[in-house]
Amino acid sequence: MAIVTVSRGAFSGGKVLAERVASVLGYRCIDREVLIEASRRYGISEARYTEILETQPHWWEKWREGLRLYRITLQAAMCEIARDGKLVYHGHGGHELLPEIRHVLKVHLTAPIEFRLAQVMAREGLDKESARDYIERVDKARTRRLKDLFGADWHDPSRYDLVLNISRMTLESAARLIVETAQREEFQSNQESEQALEDLTLTARVEAALIISRATRNLNLKTRAARGEVHLWGVLADPGLEETIVGIVEKVPGVKRVVAKLEALPMDSLYH
Repeated sequence: MAIVTVSRGAFSGGKVLAERVASVLGYRCIDREVLIEASRRYGISEARYTEILETQPHWWEKWREGLRLYRITLQAAMCEIARDGKLVYHGHGGHELLPEIRHVLKVHLTAPIEFRLAQVMAREGLDKESARDYIERVDKARTRRLKDLFGADWHDPSRYDLVLNISRMTLESAARLIVETAQREEFQSNQESEQALEDLTLTARVEAALIISRATRNLNLKTRAARGEVHLWGVLADPGLEETIVGIVEKVPGVKRVVAKLEALPMDSLYH
């Protein structure tokens, strides 16, 4: 049983393809549901998440430093949805939200510029030069945003398991290739991969709980969960925060034990 993520550039067909794959596999097909779930769980408006993931710059540069909040809460929401399996997600950054999970098949759709130009011209009613400007603007913004969010280049083919040039095939053919790959042994879940997803989910829950708390949202802590045991590393300017941190983490569903390796920053270092 695989989880499939589908990403694409500035051209049409991704949603239709994802829906076709989900239909054949008998899976759920989602997109904005992740934003809705994150909004419901963490009290951040869906509109703000949309601004983060859409292509127009708007307030991007001003809020770049605050992107960690959105990345962490989006990942936590994605993990909660993915735990049920049988899922096809189409949208930006889905392949980065579920890293190093065996049964996640990461698909990227690509096409040469002439194909993309024709798609954008038809969809947006633009002439060729305007369509080219649109594609360049979208690609540049998306590259910058995903780099800032995940530290990754979405053009890098090594970040995907399957890259399809959809100018060379019909959507039906592309869907068939994805379905066949998703059904291969390499992408089936097993006990180890299911545990890896559970551990990732708990790590994401803990990070989300810490970042939405006013007392701990500005702390840069490292977190790792394994079978209910949560390890925390970091340096604290205020040693008194350790009790607060542990208290927040202990309340996260699924946490059985907290191991905190938090060091206090020497007071004299604050003045040098």
